[in-house]
Amino acid sequence: QVQLVESGGGSVQAGGSLRLSCAASGYIHNNCMAWFRQTPGKERELVASLYTGGGSTYYAASVKGRFTISKDNAKNTLYLQMNSLKPEDTAMYYCAVKLSGWCTLNRFEYNYWGQGTQVTVSS
Repeated sequence: QVQLVESGGGSVQAGGSLRLSCAASGYIHNNCMAWFRQTPGKERELVASLYTGGGSTYYAASVKGRFTISKDNAKNTLYLQMNSLKPEDTAMYYCAVKLSGWCTLNRFEYNYWGQGTQVTVSS
């Protein structure tokens, strides 16, 4: 069983930065950990993913160059460093774990989810 607890969301002005954290309980190794985001009326979309087995990462085109995903293995915590934030980054951000196989875009393939943390970027 894996439990995920996100933190670090908040309100920031455009151009600012936030760092999201996702503390994981349970053994996560050679799995995919990812950040998704969702706004009302829209599908939950993959923002960034990290395959813990080899360290390979993926970023959505809309955040590439601004966001960085990383993991502290000693703390079993996933991070999302978000810089140069834009109003369109406003969303609920969720941490997720996919237990088998490589990271994918399909949210239905992820097995565990956190409760979400709200990010609001004002112009």
